[in-house]
Amino acid sequence: MMLSEGPTLRLERLEDGVAGTFGVLVMDGRVCGVTLEPPDRGNRRDVSCIPVGRYACRGRVSARFGETFEVLDVPGRSDILFHAGNTLADTHGCILLGERMGVVGGVRGIIGSRRSVAAFRHMLTGVIAFTLDVAALPGSLGAHMLNNNEQGRS
Repeated sequence: MMLSEGPTLRLERLEDGVAGTFGVLVMDGRVCGVTLEPPDRGNRRDVSCIPVGRYACRGRVSARFGETFEVLDVPGRSDILFHAGNTLADTHGCILLGERMGVVGGVRGIIGSRRSVAAFRHMLTGVIAFTLDVAALPGSLGAHMLNNNEQGRS
């Protein structure tokens, strides 16, 4: 069976630090929520955010997190899911979704995660796959290279 092409979502990273990599998830020009991933640790399994790039995502049922989506074809990695959680300790190499950034138990993190995951699932009702574009942090080498490539196309 041929799958129809789903939407394209963009994960725009805003900052990377000891508390994690914070960003926003955007669909159709609208911010859908905030994200929290592990800091950039060279794409190491369970402790690093995924590299900048374009990824296919597909629906998956997780024993721990229920219905969700998995990010596919990350070099050397698997089982990268979108799921609920509040702090870096909850990420396990995955992408957490929340309503806003804040402080949880004295630690920087994201708040309203369960509601945000429910809204994410609702937003993607009927969608079995989508494309995820992961953007570089502003001012990073990856962002600089991306901007130069886009300028060269005009």
